Amino acid sequence: MTRRLAQVAKKVGVSEATVSRVLNDKPGVSEATRQSVLSALDVLGYERPTQLRGERARLVGLVLPELQNPIFPAFAEVIGGALARQGLTPVLCTQTKGGVSEADYVELLLQQQVSGVVFAGGLFAQADAPHDHYRLLAERNIPVVLINASIPDLDFPCIACDDAVAVEQSWRHLVSLGHQRIGLVLGPGDHIPSRRRLQAAVQAAGGAMAEEFVERSMFSLEGGQAAASRLLERGVTGIICASDPLALGAVRAARRRGLAVPHDVSIVGYDDSAFMTCTEPPLTTVRQPIEAMGRAAVELLCTQIQGTEVPHRELLFEPELVVRGSTAQATAKSPAG
Repeated sequence: MTRRLAQVAKKVGVSEATVSRVLNDKPGVSEATRQSVLSALDVLGYERPTQLRGERARLVGLVLPELQNPIFPAFAEVIGGALARQGLTPVLCTQTKGGVSEADYVELLLQQQVSGVVFAGGLFAQADAPHDHYRLLAERNIPVVLINASIPDLDFPCIACDDAVAVEQSWRHLVSLGHQRIGLVLGPGDHIPSRRRLQAAVQAAGGAMAEEFVERSMFSLEGGQAAASRLLERGVTGIICASDPLALGAVRAARRRGLAVPHDVSIVGYDDSAFMTCTEPPLTTVRQPIEAMGRAAVELLCTQIQGTEVPHRELLFEPELVVRGSTAQATAKSPAG
């Protein structure tokens, strides 16, 4: 904020106090000076304060990677409601294969002069993905909040569920049921939350974990089925998945091999998204505190929009293991046998 005041003041040739009065819509400044300050903000790439930008400033971008996974519509509902209570309107941007890219959405949102952007999942969680559009938002000083992990060089505030705790809870649960051959179905290798889950699993396993018990997949039911099928061939009796759709794919893989869930194989999901109580069997999964995370994301965003600095660090939320019917006591028979 201080740096912005100094740059604008130098550009216009007025004091920082005068710039501050304009930004806070205070009296005592001539209309000509006020317009010069606002023009300088535009030229330097800074956002105008909300109260000085008109109706369009009440828009906030909400960028989601997909809608097929029920967790993302759930986040959209919570965040949209919280934004509405603040007098802000969400602009939903959902990526589709072959459709508008995340970078294209950012360009569109900038054209609409949005007050800020919330990313609930996306390329920011992949270390090897392109990130120039995030840096563009930072250069324009657009308030941004990321949900569920970001790569280290993206300096934005982040709201996240604690991946390590989630894996620890799942691992302890399966071990308590007598499972010794536990496999993981994770996202791609550059996916930061999946990296964290792998590290947590290695620690839970005593410092080492066989590579054959770790499979990676795209976040889909089909991907989960293929990955789980490979793990079942290697004799695992328990599978921890990085999402509920992956876990449902694992259930399908077990059934295709003539195995019963949970009698032969125990499966744990992640998210506790909609309808997981209605699956057969009902899915044991780790619940993300979506309501609390969504509200916190909006609070962080609104604080930035109002011109107040917020800590650019990760705020972790505690997950909760929800035990249902997809996990049970390990049996002597191995799925490979």
